Amino acid sequence: MAGEWRTVRLGEITDWASGGTPPKDDAKYWGGAIPWISASSMYGNRYSDSELKLTETGLARGSRLAEVGTVLLLVRGSILHQRVPVGIATRPMAFNQDVKAIKAKEGLSPWFLLYWFLGKERNLLELVDFTGIGAGKFDTKQLQELPVNLPTLSEQEQIVAVVKALDDKIELNRRMNETLEAIARAMFKSWFIDFDPVRAKASGEPPESICRRLRLTPDLLALFPDRFVDSELGEIPEGWEVKPFSETVQIIGGGTPKTSVSEYWGGDIPWFSVVDAPAESDVFVIDTEKKITQTGLDDSSARILSAGTTIISARGTVGKVALVGVPMAMNQSCYGLRGLDGGSFFTYYATRELVSTLKQHSHGAVFDTITRNTFAGVSVVTFQPVVTAFETVVTPLMEKIKANSVQGRTLAELRDTLLPKLLSGELRVPVRSAS
Repeated sequence: MAGEWRTVRLGEITDWASGGTPPKDDAKYWGGAIPWISASSMYGNRYSDSELKLTETGLARGSRLAEVGTVLLLVRGSILHQRVPVGIATRPMAFNQDVKAIKAKEGLSPWFLLYWFLGKERNLLELVDFTGIGAGKFDTKQLQELPVNLPTLSEQEQIVAVVKALDDKIELNRRMNETLEAIARAMFKSWFIDFDPVRAKASGEPPESICRRLRLTPDLLALFPDRFVDSELGEIPEGWEVKPFSETVQIIGGGTPKTSVSEYWGGDIPWFSVVDAPAESDVFVIDTEKKITQTGLDDSSARILSAGTTIISARGTVGKVALVGVPMAMNQSCYGLRGLDGGSFFTYYATRELVSTLKQHSHGAVFDTITRNTFAGVSVVTFQPVVTAFETVVTPLMEKIKANSVQGRTLAELRDTLLPKLLSGELRVPVRSAS
């Protein structure tokens, strides 16, 4: 046992609070500036924003505010089958009834509390109750009884410094990816959705001004025409084509080896399912929760997808999009899409742009489903020279995103290896003297 450490109950050193949800059908509660955390916004372990936001009225009506430094833990949800979402509030935010706000008492570092939860995820998963229908849940009283091997506050802070240095780099990479991805997405929208270069040329704007404003070289600008023509989708650039999306991609199906055959599972071939879909800014999927063997691949309808293939979830949870970063297989609830004329990144962004339309065209008696015919029912506007130019321009951005994601995973693996040793006292860090 590590000296100067003491064993306490989690509930002794923390205060717990429950959240809530204002009525969803009342506009006065929503669309404000207060982030509202639910399972869908619990990515990573630093929470600063969310898609849904409350007004001050909404906060007073159905939720409460978690202060900066509060740990937010998901205690009910289907995702608890795979992982335990937990993070720390880096700005004041509200949270729903499926989330507990856990505040560290005096003598406990909030960041140490966060890393304690992260380091205990495997143990926590064993406590999830699945006896109900659908979502799993924690018994919070049971969680509060869990023993915590607690160092002195000084050593807590040193442990946090070691782990947080890794996390800071992971977070820096994530933010960089967010910026790079936003640039690539904005470029796609400007070129293929809004047709900004064509509109600028058609308006008579001088080429030098267009290039400066839209960050184009003269050679790139020359690829765009200076007028529009009518089409079934409205005005499109002269010389461009409207095509069914299915005619621009190869559509690839997936498969699942029999789960009852142990020889098919636990290999080294990543096998994608919807739980592996990355956050939008991450773009690439470079690892998966489950892996299969070569025998499992050979004895099933699964096939290897090459790097650069776009994956879209097509059944149940429809419309999750990822870009394959390393060769992998996927299950039958997804489709792989490969551009017929190259255009890996064009295909990826075109798929993301079409997600809402594909969802509208999905159907199914039990689950929403995208079929091969669904892809034939939506169209894209394309012109191969501009697609090729787009690939050339965005490839360095996308490769940097991929490299950052790979590095982030390596750092996360190192963090996850260190955490149990640091939390148990097996690995000690030197504590600086007060002088």
